[in-house]
Amino acid sequence: MKCFMCKGMLEDCPTTFMVDANNCIVIVKNVPSQVCSQCGEVSYTDNVAAHLEKIANEAQKALSEIAIINYASGVA
Repeated sequence: MKCFMCKGMLEDCPTTFMVDANNCIVIVKNVPSQVCSQCGEVSYTDNVAAHLEKIANEAQKALSEIAIINYASGVA
């Protein structure tokens, strides 16, 4: 598959995702991703993006300022 930014080759590689969601910093480690070998752009499949959204929403409910979550152990 090719990168939509620079047309470089995408490689499967786990990455770390971070979002500031309503004053809660959510860090998700070991996220299955595709990373461009040329420009470093990170992309996710639709399923991974949906799962990340669920994880971030659940982490906000914990009323913590910072949440660090392993992707595999996140929301089912």
